[in-house]
Amino acid sequence: MAYDFTDAIAIVTGGSSGIGLATAVALAERGAHVAIVARDPEKLESAKARIRAARADASQRVLSASADLSQFNQTKTVIDRLAADGMVPDILVNSAGTILPGEFSSMPLEFLTRNMESGYFSVVWPCRATVPYMIERGSGHIVNVSSVAGFLGVYGYTGYAAAKYATMGFTEALRCEMKPHGVRVSVVCPPDTDTPALQYEKTLRPPETDALAGKIKPVPPERVADAIVRGIERNKYYMIPDLTSRFYMRLKGVLPELFFAIVDGDVAKARRGRA
Repeated sequence: MAYDFTDAIAIVTGGSSGIGLATAVALAERGAHVAIVARDPEKLESAKARIRAARADASQRVLSASADLSQFNQTKTVIDRLAADGMVPDILVNSAGTILPGEFSSMPLEFLTRNMESGYFSVVWPCRATVPYMIERGSGHIVNVSSVAGFLGVYGYTGYAAAKYATMGFTEALRCEMKPHGVRVSVVCPPDTDTPALQYEKTLRPPETDALAGKIKPVPPERVADAIVRGIERNKYYMIPDLTSRFYMRLKGVLPELFFAIVDGDVAKARRGRA
């Protein structure tokens, strides 16, 4: 049976832009009440107006809340406040995060900690704050946004891949724990996505990273949002929006030697170009 989003309650973190905003819009279009959480109050207000314009019905609620999701106390306060306001989520989509690439030997040390705080704990803490509500009710769906870098550890992503591999492991274990409680859990692995964050990320990438990323064309955030919505409808665990990323996931799992040969060849070619 297809999932009915009408009057479902969704909380979307990182919902002020990019994948989060596109997902919030997609959920509102299908009839869900939506609350978005992010840091910047001005961006939240702008995003809220866009979500309201996309609603299927004027009675649907659209709320926003500002919080630093890398901090558990702030996260729990916001989730509890939304719950007290009648927004106990049927759906939680965790899309907040930061991408700070660079070569491990020379990147600022803070890049390593910020990737983990904003790319991993910003997923863990909303789950921790929300799971008790879903367990008590005996239902819900959690969708954690990881990345292609959550299963392909490539040049320039030692900090980011660490956070997203951690997200993959956390989500898989959480799925096992939540299933007996009737709570569904999924993970999303988008490739480069055409957002303002990608434009900033590109200013920090080593050329080798650009050479590898060039094999996977950036996708619009709406395409990722569509994969999330369809994944919820079909109760899919892995949500991978594009064919190329699915191919590389399978290739690495079945023929890792070939995968590494391709990657190493691309890195060598890029390094020759730098010489």
